[in-house]
Amino acid sequence: MFRQTRLDLFFLSMAVLILCGSTRASAEDWPQFRGPESRGVSEAMELPDRWSESENVVWKTPIAGRGWSSPIVVGERVFLTTVTRNTGKPEDAKPGLYFGGNREKPADVPHAWKAICLDRKSGKPLWEKTLHQGKPATSRHIKNSYASETPVSDGEHLYVLFGDVGLYCLTVDGDLVWQKELPPCKTRYDWGTAASPVLHEGRLYLISDNEDASYLAAIDAKTGEQVWRVERDEKSNWSTPFIWKNELRTEIITPGTGRIRSYDLDGKLLYELSGCSSITIAMPYAAHGLLYVSSGYVNDDMRPIFAIRPGASGDISLRGEATSNEFIAWCQPKAAPYNPSTIVYGDQLYVLHDRGLMASYDALTGEVIYEKKRIPGGRSFTSSPWAYEGKIFCLNEFGKTLAIAAGPEFKLLQTNELDSTELCMTTPAIADGQLILRTGDAVYCIAKP
Repeated sequence: MFRQTRLDLFFLSMAVLILCGSTRASAEDWPQFRGPESRGVSEAMELPDRWSESENVVWKTPIAGRGWSSPIVVGERVFLTTVTRNTGKPEDAKPGLYFGGNREKPADVPHAWKAICLDRKSGKPLWEKTLHQGKPATSRHIKNSYASETPVSDGEHLYVLFGDVGLYCLTVDGDLVWQKELPPCKTRYDWGTAASPVLHEGRLYLISDNEDASYLAAIDAKTGEQVWRVERDEKSNWSTPFIWKNELRTEIITPGTGRIRSYDLDGKLLYELSGCSSITIAMPYAAHGLLYVSSGYVNDDMRPIFAIRPGASGDISLRGEATSNEFIAWCQPKAAPYNPSTIVYGDQLYVLHDRGLMASYDALTGEVIYEKKRIPGGRSFTSSPWAYEGKIFCLNEFGKTLAIAAGPEFKLLQTNELDSTELCMTTPAIADGQLILRTGDAVYCIAKP
């Protein structure tokens, strides 16, 4: 009788979860920027490789305002952020790499900073929460937005960062749990903020590399209270930190202009290395037991990709012309892209360059597999590539995704195009056989029939 009662309670609880549309985190979720392991890789099968406005689109939901934050997926819900203006529209963002996009003064118009939740099956908006209202305190490069940081979720809560405004914790139903105000900070040429928060074992880690006072902070995810904060001898960078749980320990990896630094979970510096470019944007990640960090400002001679072994301490910088040492497995000193992150898929590391070139290296040794190849019909890439089912997908700023064959030979397989009146600057989420892709003005759910 006792066993039967327990079975009855189990099936009752399962029924409640189904009826309520449970959002507890699962292995199939995409709860943060670049996915569960920050790699942009999915091992799922039956994912779409062809799409257009009229092919394999399950739903399309327009999104007001501007935001380059990527969508995330938890259960049956899609979360994203945006910032709208009370009147008018933001200046059009010209595609490509160029000088002259910085603006000295913010728009003298009230804005609204928002979090949005969509139903993953239908695309229907479930809720929209305004978290801050007012005139922007800082300006932005015209290719940045006031909502460029991707939110993160533990399945029960949504954590939203707006770098110049605040950090917010909401339930997945949109109820505000706590908020932490952040003072505006000056960034290089007033380009604005973009580094996303990361979540690990009940703590949020956020980095603010700016022109005033750079820091890395740990925040209690339950209360919003600061656990610790360490000052950083850095200026403006836009790279999201990475939590590297390797065979020896767990580290917080923070790329920078002066140094790539690793901290333990209490904020103690473990090791560091120099040799980066003057601007770092790409997110680190791990594969094959190695840590991959890239730094590739296009106007610098040094644009390195590093593959780092676990267990380092102190200063592990390369000396002279060396491309490896005890803890640096390999380095390609002039191989890194500027905006996109690199991607390891199988035993190869792929590099998508902003101007529409792709190269590939052996992920374990750094040896060249193929030099830069021009992507036919591809130009102006900011989004990071993603991969599944033997293909590398690259979304350019015009809404065109180019599918490239994974492997030792460069081969363009397919070109998929969506309509967009604004630039496409985000990386999609992948969950349950669906690709959730955000263009400049809408969110698409793409899947095979």
